[in-house]
Amino acid sequence: MDNVSVLTLFILSGLNYTVQHRIVLFALTVLCYSVIWIVNVVLIITIIVDRKLHEPMYIFLCNLCINGLYGTVGFYPKFLVDLLSPSHVISYAGCLLQSFVIHSSSGSELSILAVMAYDRYVALCQPLMYHSVMTAQRISLLVAFSWLLPLFCMFNNTMTIFQTKLCGSHIPKLYCSNALLGKLACSPSVANTSIAYFNIAIYHVHFFFLIWSYMYLVKTCMKSKDSRKKFTQTCVPHLVSLFNFGFAVLFDLMYTRFALGRSPQSLQNFIAIEFLLIPPIVNPLVYGLKLTKIRNRIFFFFQEQKESVLTA
Repeated sequence: MDNVSVLTLFILSGLNYTVQHRIVLFALTVLCYSVIWIVNVVLIITIIVDRKLHEPMYIFLCNLCINGLYGTVGFYPKFLVDLLSPSHVISYAGCLLQSFVIHSSSGSELSILAVMAYDRYVALCQPLMYHSVMTAQRISLLVAFSWLLPLFCMFNNTMTIFQTKLCGSHIPKLYCSNALLGKLACSPSVANTSIAYFNIAIYHVHFFFLIWSYMYLVKTCMKSKDSRKKFTQTCVPHLVSLFNFGFAVLFDLMYTRFALGRSPQSLQNFIAIEFLLIPPIVNPLVYGLKLTKIRNRIFFFFQEQKESVLTA
C-alpha cells in the first residue's frame, strides 16, 4: 500500500479511437484551436490598440478572452500530443498543473462574467454615477478579483490533492480533474472535501449575483425604449456567454459526478470538453459581432489592410 503514495504517472483513458479516427480528430482539433486563437487574439489586440475601447466593459471583455486562451492552453497541447501517441499518460505534477489551469480558468470566467454584470448594472441603473463608480482604481480591483480569487481557490484545492495518498492511476477522462483525482484517494480527505464545498459556495454566490443582477436589469430596462435598446446591445452578449458557460459547466459536472459509463464514449468526451470548445469560440464572436464599436473597428482594420494591398 505504501507504493500507491508515490504515483508518478496517470493514465488518461478517454481516447479509445482507431488510428484513422485519431488522425481526423487531430486535424479537426488543430483547426478548432487555431480558430480559438485567431478570434480571441483579434479581439484582444483590437481592444488594446484602440484607445476608444479603453472603457470598463471592453477591459473586462479583453480579460474574458485572455482567460479563454489561458484555459485552452491547459488542455489542447496535451490533447494533440495524445492523439498522435499510442500511450496516453501524464505525470503527477503535469496532472495537477493541468487540473489547476483548466478549473481556475472556469472559475475566472464566472468571476469575470459577474464583474461584467456589475458593470452593466451600474451603467444602466445608475448612469449618472457610472464614471464616479467605475474609476481606474476600481476597475483594477475588479480585474484583480476576477483572477486572484479563482487562482487562490484552485490552488488550495490542488494542494489538498497533492497531500493526499492515492490508490489508483486510471483517469477515465481526456484530461486531469481534481474531482476525479479526489476519487482516487485511499481514504476520504476532510480537508479536500471542505475546500471543495467552500469553493462551490463561493461560486454559488457568483451565480446568484448574476441571476439577481440580470433580473434587476431586465426589470429596470423594460421601462423605456432607450433603456431596452441599450440592454439589447450591451447585455445580450453577456447573457449568451453566461448561458453558454452555464450549460458547459453543467455538462462537465454531469460527466464528473454522475455515472455516464453507459453512454457512447464520443458523447462522454464531448460533454467533458464542451466548456473548453464552445465558450472560447462563441464569446469573442458574439461580442465582436454584437458590440458596434468593436465590430466597426475590426471592419475598419481589415478595410485598411485591403486598401494597402491594392495600392501596393
